[in-house]
Amino acid sequence: MEATFRASMNWLHTWSGVVLGSLLFAIFWMGTLSVFDKEIDRWMMPASRLALPADFSYDTMRPAYQAALAAKSPSVLLLVPNERNPVITAFWRAPDGSFAQHMFDPRSGAELPDQGTLGASRFIYPFHYSLNLKVLGLGYWIVGLCGMMMMTLCVSGVVIHRKIFADFFTFRPERKIRRATLDLHNVAGVLGLPFHVVISVSGLVILFSLYFPSSIWAVYGKDARLFGREAYGSYVRPPVRQAADLVSFDTIVAKARSVWGQGEPNYLYVFNPGDAAAYVQVNRASEDVVSNISHVAYVDGVTGEMLSATRPEKPAAVTQRFIAGLHFIQFRHWTLRWSYFLLGLAGCVLIATGLLFWVESRRERHRKLGRSGARVVAAVTVASVTGLLIATLSFMVVNRALPLGVSAFGIGRGMIEAIVFHLIWLLTLCHAWGATGRAWVGQCWTISALALMAVLLNALTTGDHLARSIASPQLWPVAGIDLTLLIAAAVSAWAARRLSRGGRVGAASLRESAR
Repeated sequence: MEATFRASMNWLHTWSGVVLGSLLFAIFWMGTLSVFDKEIDRWMMPASRLALPADFSYDTMRPAYQAALAAKSPSVLLLVPNERNPVITAFWRAPDGSFAQHMFDPRSGAELPDQGTLGASRFIYPFHYSLNLKVLGLGYWIVGLCGMMMMTLCVSGVVIHRKIFADFFTFRPERKIRRATLDLHNVAGVLGLPFHVVISVSGLVILFSLYFPSSIWAVYGKDARLFGREAYGSYVRPPVRQAADLVSFDTIVAKARSVWGQGEPNYLYVFNPGDAAAYVQVNRASEDVVSNISHVAYVDGVTGEMLSATRPEKPAAVTQRFIAGLHFIQFRHWTLRWSYFLLGLAGCVLIATGLLFWVESRRERHRKLGRSGARVVAAVTVASVTGLLIATLSFMVVNRALPLGVSAFGIGRGMIEAIVFHLIWLLTLCHAWGATGRAWVGQCWTISALALMAVLLNALTTGDHLARSIASPQLWPVAGIDLTLLIAAAVSAWAARRLSRGGRVGAASLRESAR
């Protein structure tokens, strides 16, 4: 009975990983990069490489608000500058209905040049949770399915490996590639098991209202606003169509602080701007707490009086916010942030080695039987792993190579970067299919070259070379990205040499056995 159950779990683990492994790798890779999305943004948007002023006044955000008011937007989101994102960032709807992002100098309030890029926060991060597929919310559902499958893979993996802790201390890189790959798969799986479970569960909990709406519908019907008011204390009021000026932002923040006691705001969300019924949602920053949202204040935009002040107090809401905070990792803790990054990379290694083991254990048998399954999975695996890294680095290289304001056939700079990402990713799949056994070597060398090119282009186009960025505290995030790229270049070059040497040894052995 136990053997039958273990065999069924082995089948589930194997084929779930093969079918969804490539998507899981993309989700994990983009999620890992999103740990440092704001730092990548500063690398890709040189205008944002500013020092955070010591005496910031919230009224410096007034020009951003006025710009949104001139655009006749029904609302404007103003991100307060902080250590990781030292510029005022404003989001509003443009007159044509498109979504607009603008950056403003935190010292003067002057608008900064349009960087013309989606960056990490609007391309890499959304890719992590939606694959950037917006049609019918398809991306959310695919990622949700992958999240549930990741939990299944974790549970079935534990069941399969009876000596799971012994496997953790067993890594034999000198053995044949199939054995070494399985050892690395086991080590990465055990090392990051708690993290992988928590990150998968929390990802589902964040979008619970999308994946499990029946629990809300059973009580509130389709009235999402009523649910929001009772669960999170959200506040809504319609415009009255009478013009009025907005009170000082310093006054609004001071009123919110009077309720919080301590803490700075993360953002100010102005609803009904320019209207007598304007109101401002002020969210306290979560840098010192785990919970995603701890305090929210709603202040009258005209009188500066408190309309509503709340923090999630319902047990379910508190739990959901805490679990979401574990996933979003917005709290200030650099050691933990780097731990998330490294464990995310461990998850990528786990998925990649699982796919590799499947291919290596079936490659010869499928070749003798004339089947193409192993070759298809091998090509997809190469494109999903090294191909995705090449596409990501190409995205960054194009960002530094293209001048501001460039367009082609009516396509803006940001969209050109996104198109290059997907086109290069597709080309890596074609290369993997055609190059067969040499694909890994060629793509590892490409990763190394692109990483070095990105560092060089950053220095040439901005003047922020590594020596300068290390010497200036405000450029440390840029230095961190450059150093990470250099490490990636070195590791990829080492892997390419190791794989090339292994390929030569394997070819020599085959020739010797044929004599």
